Amino acid sequence: MLKKLSVLLVAGVLTACGTATATPQRIDAATQRQDPVQQALDALVRDDHFPGALAAVREPGGRTRDYTAGVGDLATGARVPVNGQVRIASNTKMFTSTVVLQLVGEGKIGLDDSVEKYLPGIVHGITVRQLLQQTSGLPDYDDVLITDYFKVQHTFYEPRQLVDAALTRPPLFAPGAGWSYANTNYVLAGLIVQQVTGRPIGEEITRRIIDRLGLRETYWPVAQDIRRAHPHGYWPDAEGRPVDVTEMEPSMGWAAGQLISTPRDLNAFMTALLGGKLLRRAQMSAMKTLVDAPDFDTTGTARYGLGLATFDLSCGGVAWNHGGNAPGYITRNAITDDGRVATVVVTGPAMSLPAAEHVEKAVDTALCS
Repeated sequence: MLKKLSVLLVAGVLTACGTATATPQRIDAATQRQDPVQQALDALVRDDHFPGALAAVREPGGRTRDYTAGVGDLATGARVPVNGQVRIASNTKMFTSTVVLQLVGEGKIGLDDSVEKYLPGIVHGITVRQLLQQTSGLPDYDDVLITDYFKVQHTFYEPRQLVDAALTRPPLFAPGAGWSYANTNYVLAGLIVQQVTGRPIGEEITRRIIDRLGLRETYWPVAQDIRRAHPHGYWPDAEGRPVDVTEMEPSMGWAAGQLISTPRDLNAFMTALLGGKLLRRAQMSAMKTLVDAPDFDTTGTARYGLGLATFDLSCGGVAWNHGGNAPGYITRNAITDDGRVATVVVTGPAMSLPAAEHVEKAVDTALCS
């Protein structure tokens, strides 16, 4: 959900970090201050003025370290909850793509079938693969519906309303002739899943991925609140003052961005996905077949597969990632081929290119330090 958004800058104060064991272990203050990941999160709060930040870094063996910085609630000054639930926005696309590819492996969907085969009369000349790879040329419904977020914050949308809004704009290019990120593609993919399975996309994601992996903090929301402990998310009003937008209607994201999760659960999902536990070999290979996606991240070097992208590392090589922006929450995550995975979340969308770069740099630090 929501790709390029203005950012809210609000200062916060530092909280503590701990390890993700059954009984969290205390870390002495000196060690905490020297930890490069903690330093990166502290800088996001101190220098880029995000209200709060949280992260989880998982080693290949499964050992996880959690981090927090800033405040989780500007009204009360409450700390950022360790491993708090957040709106993961476009990270949902990895889940949706995984379900589509599972159905491909089961012979129920063809990647190079036309969308019209499953959804007659909506779009023409576009394949399922082009939806997942963002090469359809379809415009993004965000650009039509979100001119003033506060006007639509609590508005419920049916998936076809999202698609129909996008189709009021002309195509950006002929199918397959370019790359452009559009949430519209993944709403159509979700509609295809529903047409093929006869069940809601949220239910299929839950049954095929969330329940299968035991992701206890991940769910498809239908209410406007967040169930468990979470940092509050903020959006600037016309004067730039922070407004709490933690409670919002989730349907605008739908198959492109509706899920709620935690840093640890996102790490567990990516570990399972890249570890071959969710897709057969042929479908995993298809997911990792890439095209250039120069506008996907701040580096301009990203390449995009089927709901999965590359992330260049300062220590050499690439990691696999996606990330997501929702009003009030920015999530960046990536996993290396050897199984080290990190998720970083900040509250409040990034206003400046440097701030967005610093969030990505925090993920790089977690994977390379």
